[in-house]
Formats: sequence, structure tokens, C-alpha cells
Amino acid sequence: MKLGLLTAPFPDTDLMVIADWTAAVGLSALEIACWPAGGGETRRYAGTSHIDVGGLSGEQGGEIVSALAAKGIEISGLGYYPNPLHNDAAHGDEVIGHLKKVITAAALMGVPVVNTFIGGDGTLNLDENWARATDIFPPIIAHARDLGVTLAFENCPMIFSYDEWPGGHNIAYSPKIWRRIFAEWGDAVGMNFDPSHLVWQMIDQDRFIAEFGPRMVHVHAKDVMIDQDGLYENGVMSAGMGWQVPRMPGLGDVNWSKFFSGLYRVGYDGAVIIEHEDQNFEGTDERIKRGFLLARDILAPFVK
Repeated sequence: MKLGLLTAPFPDTDLMVIADWTAAVGLSALEIACWPAGGGETRRYAGTSHIDVGGLSGEQGGEIVSALAAKGIEISGLGYYPNPLHNDAAHGDEVIGHLKKVITAAALMGVPVVNTFIGGDGTLNLDENWARATDIFPPIIAHARDLGVTLAFENCPMIFSYDEWPGGHNIAYSPKIWRRIFAEWGDAVGMNFDPSHLVWQMIDQDRFIAEFGPRMVHVHAKDVMIDQDGLYENGVMSAGMGWQVPRMPGLGDVNWSKFFSGLYRVGYDGAVIIEHEDQNFEGTDERIKRGFLLARDILAPFVK
């Protein structure tokens, strides 16, 4: 395994500058954030564009890959996390169009994985959303398959504020839905696994990795702390609002020893990408880097 980071927390920093720092601190992989270069995404931890996929040529893509490789950095995947099942059809069409461009760019660069969300309409129930997913996603998945790219969905419910209440903005969060996903689309898709989302859903991590580990094509390292006072005040029906706190690895409730032993047992040998959403390490690039370094020090012993 290799350790790396998702570039999203550095929206105003050039990709090669990020790569220089990443290599200098002993990390060796990047998941590159690829939101539209013109902006448009306003939620936290979204909107960063380190590759303008809309106008990318094969030559330009090859130059990016070569420049990163010369620094000792591999690309674990391209990342774009919108809501393709949004209840605004125009918005859904827009993000699906960009997702296809990210897939095309990945193929031009020889990057095998594009990480994204299935999405969800928070006003619909699970089965209604699933019906929409089986209608909307086949052309997207076919586009990726035809280009030799695996579409990897993250297991995040996307419910952490009243903007996503009550149903969340991503339905690919539970074992029940993941079985449907793989029964429907097989090896054409994979999982981008983030263990933090299991903690606050009270889903058994060891069992989840044992069942779905062979389908994990990309892995995030993000932690979450359960604020027991917040849980007491708000209750579990608040779906995490007021009691689930994103933290850097080592500062939350994920069992990292079991996480890595589970991945080793199922044969995962890809990159482990640190995802930064810890507000205690935000405000400046230096604070963000401190968070990444803390995570590196916690996780590095497991991959050596």
C-alpha cells in the first residue's frame, strides 16, 4: 500500500506545488480533485479543480502523469463528488456531463479509477432513488467501461446538515444498497471505501471489509469522533447533526489497526488516501498541512 492525500483542501495551490510537498513529506500518491474549472459547487470540501478536464488532450494528460511520476507521485484516482440524482433535472444533467468528462480525462491519462457519488434525492425514499439510479447510471457506467475506467462510488450518506435532511444526498451507504449495486453492475463499478461513515451508522467495520473488501478499488482514510454529549442532546435520529465530528486519522473512533488488517486480509494493495475534513486543522495551508502530517504519522506504520 501507499499513502497519499486528496488535493481538495488546496483549491488555490498549483497541482505540482502540492505534489512537491507531498513527496517531501514522504507521501507517494494523490487523488486529484476535478470539479469544473469554472466553479459552481458551493458546499464545503468541494469545488477544487486541479485538472481542467473539459479541454484536456491526451498529450496534456500524459505530461501531468509524467511530471508527477518524476516526483515519485502516482495518481490513485480522479475525484469528483456531485449529486447525479439531484431533484433539479438541469443540475443533474450538468454534473453528469462533467462526470463523463472526468472519466474521459482519466482514460487519456491512464488513470484507472474515477471516484464519485451515486447521489440521491433527499425527498425520495431509498427504493425510489434506486429506481432513478438504475435509469440514470447505465450510460455513465458504459462510458467508463468502454474507456477502461472503473467508476468507484463512495459509501457516504451525505447527510450532515439541514441541506441534506431528511434523506441524504447519496444512497450508496449501507450493505443492502451495495449488494444491489454489485448485483446490477458487477465489476463495471467499485467501491471507494471510507471507514468513518461506518462508525456513526453503527455498521460493523470488520464485517463490512470482509464482505466488500474485494470490491474496494480505492480507499480513503478519514476519521470521525462521536460527540457523546451531542448525541445525548440530539439523538440518533438527527443523523449525525450535532454529534458526528470529522477528524484526522487517530483523533476519532475508527480502529485503524483493524482497518488495515482487514484490508490486508482481503488483498487490497492500492493507495490509502488521506481525506481532510477536520475543522481543527483549517484556516491556512499550514494548518491543513499539519493535519495531513498528523494523519501520516498515525497511518505510516501500517503500510511499511
